[in-house]
Amino acid sequence: MGKTALIIIDMINTYDHPDAELLLPSARRVVPVLTDLLRRARRHGAPVIYVNDNFGQWRSHHGELLDHALSSPHAALVEPLRPDPDSLFVLKARHSIFYETPLRYLLHQEGIGQLVLCGQVTEQCVLYSALDAHIRHLEVIIPRDAVAHIHEDLADAALRMTERNMGARVCTSQELWT
Repeated sequence: MGKTALIIIDMINTYDHPDAELLLPSARRVVPVLTDLLRRARRHGAPVIYVNDNFGQWRSHHGELLDHALSSPHAALVEPLRPDPDSLFVLKARHSIFYETPLRYLLHQEGIGQLVLCGQVTEQCVLYSALDAHIRHLEVIIPRDAVAHIHEDLADAALRMTERNMGARVCTSQELWT
């Protein structure tokens, strides 16, 4: 199986995109859960990898994206989740954390075989990333209280699909790194 890594998907965010108003209530509920999960994962020495949209800023690096998000009106959702110096960071262009990124190589180099997928959006990026992890023979865990959604019904369906079709373990964040 290999090591287990905590993957934080798209939480470095300004929330100035078309579905932001629908996403924000769920994101607000998830941030404290993720903050606690991050603390516990770091305490247990689990690798923490942020995989984040680049928002079309192809010349940007993760520090610029973080600074931009921290200067936005929704900085309070980003500040508690700020990457620490040991965190790894991968920029992505599309929904999946694997699409056109070096993530698979990084996971192999770090001996990681199990991913805890957290962040946003459950029915989009989390779902597509779970599928891509599954076809790469990686084990997937999704803590349902640590993923934010735009549409609750689609998020529930996405979590059921990951369990049924991909063998993912869907649990609560309290079941991890206790």
